[in-house]
Amino acid sequence: MRDTHEEFISAEDDELKRIRERKLRELMKGKEKKSLSGQVIHITDSNFNGIVNENPLVLVDFFADWCMPCRMMAPVVEELAKEYAGKVLVGKINVDENPATAERFQVYSIPTLIILKAGEEVDRIVGFVPKGQVEARLKKHLG
Repeated sequence: MRDTHEEFISAEDDELKRIRERKLRELMKGKEKKSLSGQVIHITDSNFNGIVNENPLVLVDFFADWCMPCRMMAPVVEELAKEYAGKVLVGKINVDENPATAERFQVYSIPTLIILKAGEEVDRIVGFVPKGQVEARLKKHLG
């Protein structure tokens, strides 16, 4: 009786392992598709380098939930993500939850938009600005 029970548990463990592996592959495919799909990507301290280094041009919005100018900038950032899909990866990083990256880039005021090309900062916009100003800066680095 005990051997049958152990075999059942072993078979169940193998099945769970296969399911986990399949789900992980599906999630990873979803992330790859998402990178330049026109959606704003949520960035953290732990995934920042990978995202920035894997994409040729990245616009990162440094924000906080309590910041009213950040909330005003959010729809602009979302529109830019849709309009520049396939050309620019647009991401947001919460400075309260991810202080290491904010400190690394010396973000002392929010919202701060940083444009990174090939992993290096090439432009910075501090404060709430109209969409046209952000677009003009992006276009300068797209060429």
